Amino acid sequence: MKNIVIREANEKDFPAILVLIKELAAFEKSSQTVTNTVQLMKKEKHLFYSFVAETDEKEIVGMAVCFFAYYTWVGKSLYLDDLIVKEVFRRKGIGRALLRKIFEFAKKQNCKRVRWQVLNWNKPAINLYKKAGAVIDNEWNNCDFDVEAIKNFKL
Repeated sequence: MKNIVIREANEKDFPAILVLIKELAAFEKSSQTVTNTVQLMKKEKHLFYSFVAETDEKEIVGMAVCFFAYYTWVGKSLYLDDLIVKEVFRRKGIGRALLRKIFEFAKKQNCKRVRWQVLNWNKPAINLYKKAGAVIDNEWNNCDFDVEAIKNFKL
């Protein structure tokens, strides 16, 4: 295996991160829902943090994107929105290394909780998260509104 470095991402990494976002969406059978762009990421870079897994050849083969959230029951928290490793680099410890980086960041930022979602059919990810000590919740359902639904919200 090539040497992998986990580091904080910068704007130059956004094109590679977007490719990985699209790869994750395809894996999750939701390619059509990705509307993000490199330009939007640059404009909104103050809203998120990202970490990349990079080879000696400077190829980005994995990434994790997170942002701060505030949960009323516990306070400042970190929400891990995406974590993906390119398929040919999976099962080499890169996902674990990215997850460790997220937790280092959460500790450094004095977060009281780290939270993310995983699809119930993504057994390899679920197994990794359980091995790490995550509590997988089967009670809560997501409530999402896309940009069009936000515009048309009525109650």
